[in-house]
Amino acid sequence: MMRLRAAAAALAAALVAVVLTACAGLPTSGPVNAGVDIPDDGSSSDFVFIPKGPVDDATPQQIVEGFIAAGSGPGPGANWATAREFLAPEFRDQWKPAGVTVYSAGDREPIQEISENEFVLTVTPVATLDAAGELLTDETGEIPLTYTLAQQSDGQWRITSAPDGIVLDQTRFVTVFNTYSLMYFDPTWTYLVPDDRWFPRVNAATSIAQALVNGAPSSWLDGAVATAFTDDARLALAAVPVDADNVARVSLEEGARGLDQTVLNRMQTQLTRSLATAGIQGVDMVVDAQPLPAETVPWRPTTADSRPLVRTADAFGFASGNSAGSGTSIEPIAGLSEAMLTVDATDIEVNADRTTAAVRDAAGAVLMVGADDAIATLDRRTGLVAPSIDPFGFVWSVPAASPTAVFAYSETGAQSAIAGAWPGAVQIVAQRVSRDGTRIAAVVRDGSRYALWVAGILRDRDHAPTALGVPKVLATLAGAPTALAWLDAGTLAVLESDDAEAVLYTHEIGAFGDAGRGPEGATTVAGGLPSGVRVRAADGELYAQRGANWQHLASGIEVLAVQQGSPR
Repeated sequence: MMRLRAAAAALAAALVAVVLTACAGLPTSGPVNAGVDIPDDGSSSDFVFIPKGPVDDATPQQIVEGFIAAGSGPGPGANWATAREFLAPEFRDQWKPAGVTVYSAGDREPIQEISENEFVLTVTPVATLDAAGELLTDETGEIPLTYTLAQQSDGQWRITSAPDGIVLDQTRFVTVFNTYSLMYFDPTWTYLVPDDRWFPRVNAATSIAQALVNGAPSSWLDGAVATAFTDDARLALAAVPVDADNVARVSLEEGARGLDQTVLNRMQTQLTRSLATAGIQGVDMVVDAQPLPAETVPWRPTTADSRPLVRTADAFGFASGNSAGSGTSIEPIAGLSEAMLTVDATDIEVNADRTTAAVRDAAGAVLMVGADDAIATLDRRTGLVAPSIDPFGFVWSVPAASPTAVFAYSETGAQSAIAGAWPGAVQIVAQRVSRDGTRIAAVVRDGSRYALWVAGILRDRDHAPTALGVPKVLATLAGAPTALAWLDAGTLAVLESDDAEAVLYTHEIGAFGDAGRGPEGATTVAGGLPSGVRVRAADGELYAQRGANWQHLASGIEVLAVQQGSPR
């Protein structure tokens, strides 16, 4: 059966649940009601859950159930006050609410009583959220959570030991929390790179600013991205108020006054673009209530042309029109199209400037094809996967049977081995470099399963890739994967065959994945967001995704090429 991993469906269900007076999705000894609007920083949702505190003479099990339910209630702003009411006084300051264990709604074992004062809740997480707001969706199996209680001097039971963090079902999680993108730069300060985090919807602007200004990129991005914020420019005030014009006021320490104008402008850009993901329309950086002069800097977008880039029997270029025989035409790329027609290509990826392409030919070799008719054979190893080209002109290549043997080839043909490539993988089906050159994704087999991984790319001062960071596991794939593509700066698409059915699995890095039906016989995926996904079938038919359906675009397509962006 096709997997049901649709985050959108979960969110829709969550919004329906909000209007109910009882919260059937959460284990609780009493109703958890939707609260009224509350003042916040302008970026919260229109409601907040207000769970009940402990009732007099509650049983130990009811206390545990109520504590778990209180994870949906007033969060960081109130320091999880309701949840702490279930804790013994001496334990209230020891318990740390940071982090969330997320499980599928309706898929939770009953709490087991080990003894009168000890209970165990066993959950199988679909994700966990760490203290920094990073979502981890790798399957970890069952997790036992143990709660110990003691009867207080007034005869009431309270929890004396509990795991740090809160526990929420996925429906409630996407209602209480939302995903926001912290924006970093690539090391050349050319592109903006999203680092998705989950924070409570209430006071989201404060959470975003604290994570961006005082925090650091996610560990898997360490060394692959850059930030303008340093120890000289940390937050002077934790709270980030938002005024009536939806402008956030970010107070920085005194050291920010002495920063170079370029640094201030980059800080302004990171804050503006990060807070925009919470609906904030502007940002004022201030020191002692005095505005810092700063403006956003330009950055290069990673959007690709909305038209599919294809190779037919006699043409290479951008396809337009409805379908073969009814107006389909091919617009060539000057210089590159002529060179491409001299190569028997099975896979093509074109750089953003449309001057160079990484190609796998019918013999299985990896080539570099230039607009000046320069064609160089780079890699002849057996069983190579489709190559990828990065913004600096390096072509990435790896054999399917040797995932750790990743090579990058410069425009001169110089070969560099990439250290730390895909440790633990026994097979690699596909790998693609992100359009900003900071990350690389791969579909690998690690033991008995296929999985989607992503890793940061480490480069030297000349921008040559030298190593990969520690991979982040995004998802386990149920079907047999055939192709991989970046759809935008933070979303990946994988084609799979699931029970003889084509499946298109999309995954926003840092969020949840979504599986949907693909065209029959689909073998290649390309395209971008928001323009749409393109898929080529084995018989040469080309399709475009239109909502839940697929529209036929053209016939006779030999290769659906991948675009690494658009010219400046």
